[in-house]
Amino acid sequence: MSVAVIIPALNEGLAIGATVRGIPRDLVRDVIVVDNGSTDDTRERALDAGARVVREDRRGYGSACLAGIAALASDAEIVVFMDGDASDDPAMFEALVAPIRDGRADFVVGSRSLGNAEPGSITPQQVFGNAIASAWLRLRYGLPATDLGPFRAISRDALRSLDMRDPDYGWTVEMQIKAARKRLRYGEIAVPYRRRIGVSKVSGTVRGTILASVKIVGHLMWHDLVR
Repeated sequence: MSVAVIIPALNEGLAIGATVRGIPRDLVRDVIVVDNGSTDDTRERALDAGARVVREDRRGYGSACLAGIAALASDAEIVVFMDGDASDDPAMFEALVAPIRDGRADFVVGSRSLGNAEPGSITPQQVFGNAIASAWLRLRYGLPATDLGPFRAISRDALRSLDMRDPDYGWTVEMQIKAARKRLRYGEIAVPYRRRIGVSKVSGTVRGTILASVKIVGHLMWHDLVR
């Protein structure tokens, strides 16, 4: 099955080259870096590393992911999302997509909670927020989630069925809620998590942390209301 990777990137010039080069190209056919309005050399470094670069000036993680989806080649059958800051380990690609290739799952999340997080790679507020959101997903939707990790793989058909909409911080939890409601076959694998290169746009700022938390909780409550 043809695998494509979507990497949202905003000012990730320090890490994007290493991130793209680390992706196993014997497994992945297409690497799409979505430049989300960078003011550094993210685009140039991604191109030098062999990625296909598309630009999305509307800021937001979800907006960048949606632009990447729009740019997918017609033959892409599995879509992998990962961050461009070198925190996700590309050595886990095979394990991440294997359940989908083998017909055992439609959607697989790389769980940092099940794996080993490098000291300093994930903040206490992220650990707490992920624990609360994951518990909500388990209790309210029956989804065996342990993390809202950004490193995830999903079949193209399943992704299309979710009709993703969120333009920013709520993207990951929206995907998991909708997967539960669509009764997609869901799985997780344990993944290592490394300290990012550069400054986080979410957990690295008080504003980003608050906005992300509000958006995630808002998604959980909204979808509860419309169940």
